[in-house]
Amino acid sequence: MSLLYLFFLSSGLFLGWSLGANDVSNIFGAAVGSKMLKFRTVAVIASVFIIIGAVYGGEGTTQTLTKLGEVNALAGSFMVALSAAITVYFMAKSGLTTSTSQAIVGGIIGWNLYAGKTTDIAVLIKIVLSWIACPFLAGLIAIGLYLLLKKIIKKVHVHILRQDQYLRIGLILSGAFCTYALGANNIANVMGVFVDSAPFNEFRFGFLQLNPTQVLFFLGAIAISVGIWTYSQKVMATIGNNLMKMSPFVAFIVVLSQAVVLFLFSSSALRDGLHALSLPALPLVPVSSTQAVIGAILGIGLLKGSKGINWNITGRIVGGWFTTPLMTMFICFTSLFFLENVFQQTVCLP
Repeated sequence: MSLLYLFFLSSGLFLGWSLGANDVSNIFGAAVGSKMLKFRTVAVIASVFIIIGAVYGGEGTTQTLTKLGEVNALAGSFMVALSAAITVYFMAKSGLTTSTSQAIVGGIIGWNLYAGKTTDIAVLIKIVLSWIACPFLAGLIAIGLYLLLKKIIKKVHVHILRQDQYLRIGLILSGAFCTYALGANNIANVMGVFVDSAPFNEFRFGFLQLNPTQVLFFLGAIAISVGIWTYSQKVMATIGNNLMKMSPFVAFIVVLSQAVVLFLFSSSALRDGLHALSLPALPLVPVSSTQAVIGAILGIGLLKGSKGINWNITGRIVGGWFTTPLMTMFICFTSLFFLENVFQQTVCLP
C-alpha cells in the first residue's frame, strides 16, 4: 500500500472520526444524559459493536451509495470524504449533531457536478425519501414501544429498584444492537467512495477471514472508535439533556427505536427474507441516525404533551439537516477545483 493511498485515505479516516464524535451520541446520549450509564462504559460497548457491524454488515448500503455517483479517481474520493468530514466536524464542534449520511451524499453530488457526471436521480430520490421516512418511522416505533412496555410494567408490578437494573441492562443491550446497526448502515458513508480503489489483499488470521472491502471497513471502524473516545461526550450532552429531559425508561425506548430503524435500512438478510416471502422491504440505504433519534425523542415528547421538548434546539438541529448536504456540496465542488488546478491532481477520469 503506497504512502499516496494512505494520504488520500486519511480523509475517510477523518470522516470516520467525525462520525464517531457525532453519531454515536445519538445512540448513547440518552443513556449518559439520564445517568444510567457512564461514558467510559458506552465508549467500550460502542467501539466493539461498531467494528463488528461495519465489517460484517456494511456492504449492502455501500452498493446503493456507489450507484449515486461512482467516484472514479482516488483524489476525488479523498475530497468527497474530506468535504463531508469538515462539515460534520464543525457541526460537532458547535455541539450540534448532524447527519454524516447527508454530508457524504452532498459531497458525491458536488463531485458529480464538477466532473460532469450524471447523478442517478432514482437513487437520490430513494435516499431522500428514506431520510424523510426515517424520523417518522422512529417516532412511530418509539410511541408503540412506550405504550406497550408501560402496560407490561403495570401488569408485572416490578419493584422500582429491579426496574432500574432491567433498564440498565436494556440500555446496554439496545445500545450494542444500535451501534452494530450504525456500523452496518453508515460505514458506507466513511469508506464507500474508496472501495473501488482499495489496494488491500484478503486477510486471514485463524478463523478470522476478511475480504479487501472488509479490511477497508475495519480501518474505517477503528477511526470511528477513536472519534467516540476523543470527542463524542460533548455532543452527548446536547442529545441527552438539552433536547428533552429523559427518564431512564424513555432513554431505553429512544435507543431501541433507533436501533430498529437503522437495522431495517441496513440488513441484507432481512430484505432478502421479506422478498422471498413476496413482502415489501425498505431499501438498503445509509440513513441518518440523527434523524432516527430525534424522531424517537419527539415522538415520545409529543405523546406526553410536547411540554418538555426544547423546540429551539430542535429547530437548530433540523435546520442543520438542510444545510449539511448543501454545505458539503459547495465545499467539495470548490475544493476539487483547487485540488486539480493548483495541486495538479486527477480528481476524475473520463
